[in-house]
Amino acid sequence: MSDCCCPTQPSTKTQQICPECGSTCKSVGMPTLYHQVRFPENQALIVESYYFCPGKTCSVGYFSSMGHSIPKDWLRSYQDLQNDALCYCFDIDAEQYLSALNAHRAEPIKNFVMQRTKAKECACEIRNPSGQCCLANFKALEKSVDVPA
Repeated sequence: MSDCCCPTQPSTKTQQICPECGSTCKSVGMPTLYHQVRFPENQALIVESYYFCPGKTCSVGYFSSMGHSIPKDWLRSYQDLQNDALCYCFDIDAEQYLSALNAHRAEPIKNFVMQRTKAKECACEIRNPSGQCCLANFKALEKSVDVPA
């Protein structure tokens, strides 16, 4: 599940601690912000280094190393974040996948996402607010509920 649609990111991905909730946050590229932040706020973005806060209860979506912050409710994917989106490209949330796991019907879902990803038919860099590939989310969810790999 490591083959991803996202263009090769610079190996200098950095992390920062969210100033609001203390979560560890990964850097994101400006293309992600331009696509994630709603109009008209996206027109006023200042180009600098931003980090996505994955904290579910945190109101900060992105923050910069220069002290700028963007609230989660300014994001196009705000509702998806609230609904525990698992795969932003193909509209799969954690509850749907957990239900499929419990019913032993999860493999076709994961295979579909993997096939579409290998075919470069996803857009994680712009659809996922973290700018990261969604494939790792499946494995993390399975691990959190102790599903054999």
